[in-house]
Amino acid sequence: MGKYFGTDGFRGEANKTLDYEHAIRIGRYLGWYYGARLNRKAKVVIGKDTRRSSYMFEYALCAGLMASGADAYIMHVTTTPSVSYIARVDDFDCGIMISASHNPFYDNGIKIVNNNGEKMDEETLLGIEDYIDGKMELPLAERDKIGRTVDYVAGRNRYIGYLISLSRFSFKNVKVGLDVANGAAWQIAKSVFDALGAKTYVMNAEPDGYNINTDCGSTHIEHLQNFVLGNRLDIGFAYDGDADRCICVDEKGKVVTGDHTIYICGLYMKEHGKLANNKVVTTVMSNFGLYKALDAVDIGYEKTKVGDKYVYENMVENGHKIGGEQSGHVIFTEHATTGDGILTSIKLMEVMLDKEKPMSELAAPVVFYPQVLKNVRVRSKPEAQNDPDVQAAVAKVAEELGDTGRILVRESGTEPVIRVMVEAGTKEICEKHVDGVIEVIRAKGHIA
Repeated sequence: MGKYFGTDGFRGEANKTLDYEHAIRIGRYLGWYYGARLNRKAKVVIGKDTRRSSYMFEYALCAGLMASGADAYIMHVTTTPSVSYIARVDDFDCGIMISASHNPFYDNGIKIVNNNGEKMDEETLLGIEDYIDGKMELPLAERDKIGRTVDYVAGRNRYIGYLISLSRFSFKNVKVGLDVANGAAWQIAKSVFDALGAKTYVMNAEPDGYNINTDCGSTHIEHLQNFVLGNRLDIGFAYDGDADRCICVDEKGKVVTGDHTIYICGLYMKEHGKLANNKVVTTVMSNFGLYKALDAVDIGYEKTKVGDKYVYENMVENGHKIGGEQSGHVIFTEHATTGDGILTSIKLMEVMLDKEKPMSELAAPVVFYPQVLKNVRVRSKPEAQNDPDVQAAVAKVAEELGDTGRILVRESGTEPVIRVMVEAGTKEICEKHVDGVIEVIRAKGHIA
């Protein structure tokens, strides 16, 4: 990770960590890098979520792009996966999404994808960072070389049509609840489900610039649970602010996470001969219950670092077709290069309709193990992590748990913190083992 760009873009509080000048310079660099540097005119597509500051960043990015001679195509309020899709299929040099995903309204972020809709490579991001820090100068476009903006709402409509085309089944007579989090999916999701024939019930679809993710969406799933039960719906789907993740609620009001989705869709793909390598891709934070369920149906799995970036890299490198995170980022590489909440909903509907089973029955084999995760602030993450006594304590817990649970000790990517997590048969067992390892960390003098 660089100085500004992390695993999911340049993110921070608007006009504090991330301000309009950053956006202008990002636009300036991309316009030059894909355009003037190559003696051509660059084409860049831009989308944004519903945060008030997204409009400021949109115009700042456009100004920077045009000043470097690029044309900026504006999709307006749309989802992260739609920008990824349009960048890939409509011959753009790159795409930019303005969003801080599930964060509160006062945060924002700038995510950049390449012309294949994939997260931008590190070399290009480091070049942007050097320009932000004044380590290089770029020429301004003049006269007929100055760029323009193009209204490109047609791109959003094309994406909606693409999603509709992916469903093999009509959703007629299915009562579906959608929590669109007052975010980027607030118009798109209902359009898709209505077109497929569902009886669609929508909540949190009145964005005002400040209420994105506020007590709603995939991070506040309890509201969709009550909504599904209260309206006697067949199924419900909740998205985050930029709709790249999806959490499902079954007809009984139970939560169906990204882990459940990987199991349900992975098994369905296997049954239809479409699960390449007979493997799915997870992160180290997937629940132990998922692995037990996958073992029972003889499906293998990979484990990556936390972050959909690492999941996707593993999938591309090894040719796997489905992977994701418990948080609801699920990637289907046959259809997309990024997590897509609405696409995930369609794939879950496909399994439910084809098998003629309720979602509760499809998800039942994945029984989550109790989990306890505690964060410990330390003086040095590497020293604490690599301490022989700490490693011995972790190994002892792993041996004691055997195949009845697991322990994971990892460093935070952004804080001076070691995360100690245990999954086991009871919460009491988890607490005992987590506290035991933390006590060793404390006894060795690593705690800050």
